[in-house]
Amino acid sequence: MTADRDEILQAVSSAVLAVTRHLSVREVLQVIVRSAQRLLDARYAALGVPDEEGSFGEFVAEGITDKQWDAIGPLPRQHGMLGAMLREGAPVKLPDLRKDPRFEWWPKAHPVMKDFLGVPIRDGEQVLGIIFLANKRTPGGFTQEDQDLLTLFAAHAAIALTNARLYERGRELAMLEERNRVARELHDAVTQKLFSLRLTAQAAGTMLTRDPGKAAVELERVQRLAGEALSELRAVIVELRPAELDRHGLTETLRKHVRMLDRLHPSLVAFECGELPPLDSAVEVAVLRVAQEALHNALRHSGASRVLVRLAYEDGKLALTVGDDGSGFEQADSRGLGLVSMRDRAESVGGVLTVESAPGQGTTVRVEVGV
Repeated sequence: MTADRDEILQAVSSAVLAVTRHLSVREVLQVIVRSAQRLLDARYAALGVPDEEGSFGEFVAEGITDKQWDAIGPLPRQHGMLGAMLREGAPVKLPDLRKDPRFEWWPKAHPVMKDFLGVPIRDGEQVLGIIFLANKRTPGGFTQEDQDLLTLFAAHAAIALTNARLYERGRELAMLEERNRVARELHDAVTQKLFSLRLTAQAAGTMLTRDPGKAAVELERVQRLAGEALSELRAVIVELRPAELDRHGLTETLRKHVRMLDRLHPSLVAFECGELPPLDSAVEVAVLRVAQEALHNALRHSGASRVLVRLAYEDGKLALTVGDDGSGFEQADSRGLGLVSMRDRAESVGGVLTVESAPGQGTTVRVEVGV
């Protein structure tokens, strides 16, 4: 290291602290990539975590827009330089990636990358992932000092990534235990209701011809019991945390949901997201459910040609906005659009829901929650 050793170590320390403040694996991966990109002044940075099927289970990047990612296509497989680094487990520094014999090809929409620096993130002998940088903004490409710095950072990143995985695994086990408890309660409560429902329906059937008046009373009881059973089912189900949130966090779960809807509907459904702080579990669930309900309304009822979902952190608040260019509505006629449910969800985590709409003016649903 050179005379600015203290400055460099401070930069590494700041980057590592930024990583360790995040607990979900996805958040840790994103912060590792962002920190490495800033630390070494690279135009592009990415991190791939291998799966057991010859591809990457997780792949995050900085410097490439969502639109570019959509054009590039599926996650890369373990071929070319990425595959070679996974097999060899050693750093790679190149003045021109394209001239190395291990380089194979890029998808058509992939940005052109020249100077390249890749370092494995290791836990003992196991390669947890590969972090690589390309196109250093400073002329001259990556140096040996850059490689040493990224290797040092990767060693600390491995600890943060391992801790995040352990945290998520512990959370998954806790959630599994909670789901089992809920399932037991659901079984007990609903089984009793359904048993009473069956007996009452049988009694009504036997009375139908000889005492229609009593049969009518019993049928009214059937309706009431059925409604109670349905309410209990809904009350339990809506409180279950979606499994996707445990695995990917709010941003990625909502991104995947939007992409799925964009493929399934003729409307253009887009997603934008800024950098978010760590979020409470209950906030993630509430915001996801509001987004899903608002998207359902926009795609099923508004006739919109475009729907935009936006997540942002603004003035200490998480802000979700779902806006469409559809037909809009008179707010006095909005009782059937799930707005009461969305407002209840927002308020359950201390948030505020607002709706802006008018006939022919589209609709915007916005939730703000302090985090």
